[in-house]
Parts: sequence; C-alpha cells; structure tokens
Amino acid sequence: MPLKIGDKAPDFTLLNQDAEKVTLSSFTGKNVVVLFFPFANTGGCTKELCTFRDELKAYENLNAQILAISVDSHFALKMFADKNNYIFPLLSDFNKEVIKAYGVESENFVPGKFDYYGVAKRSAFVVDKKGILKYVEVLGNPGEEPNYLSIKKSLEL
Repeated sequence: MPLKIGDKAPDFTLLNQDAEKVTLSSFTGKNVVVLFFPFANTGGCTKELCTFRDELKAYENLNAQILAISVDSHFALKMFADKNNYIFPLLSDFNKEVIKAYGVESENFVPGKFDYYGVAKRSAFVVDKKGILKYVEVLGNPGEEPNYLSIKKSLEL
C-alpha cells in the first residue's frame, strides 16, 4: 500500500557520501525533506539537486533538513556531491530497502530505452518534526521534477 499524508515515515539508516551513517529519526524535532532520485550524475537528477542546493537557505529557514537518496554507492554519491557542491547528505540505498519501504522502487526505469530495474522513482516526502508525512509526491516520469513550491508550502504549515 502506498504511503500517504498522515502516515508515520518509515525510519532508516543509510550511509552518506562520506560513509557516515545517517538515521531519519535522529532529526526528530526538525522537518525533513526526503528526496528519492534515480541516478547520480544524470541531467534530471543534477538539475533537481542543484535546485535544492541553491534554495537551501530557504529550507533551513523553514527548519528543514534535506536528505537525498538513490541506489548509487556512497562512492558514486561522493563524486556527485563533490562535483556539484552539495552540502546536504546524499544517501546510498544500495540494497534497495528504503525505496521499497517508501514504495518508490521503479519496476522499469525507462522501458525500451533503459531497462534498469530497482532504481528509485523521483519522489519527494516531507516528514514533520514528529516523524509524520506532511507531503507525498511520487513521479511516474523520471524527466519530471518535484513541485518545489508545494514542498515549501507544506513546510510552512
């Protein structure tokens, strides 16, 4: 069953780009924007994460932490973060447990063109200070970007 607004956010612990463990529940008392993206170093994912990077101050002013998750290894995420000056955690769900828990595992990335199975659908979740989902957006097309304005509005409530 897909996650919906009002559900408890599934907790997780993943390695970031620096091979440090990051646990969602450690951010209790702070809003968290959990982003899932298909692949590091691709055009759409770079554009999305650069948008969050460039607007990071606005999210910080809304007491929000950004966490971005893909199935890439932490080694690949380190290169991606360094190349693009991302200063928020990029998390490796290499074993694909979190994308399954959040219901965002892609059955087939781009059928007929890129038959990659088990990558994350581009998605955005806002977790409130108590660990409850305030915003859920799961995109069917990897070329689409999340609704940045709606994410920010959900943080203002």
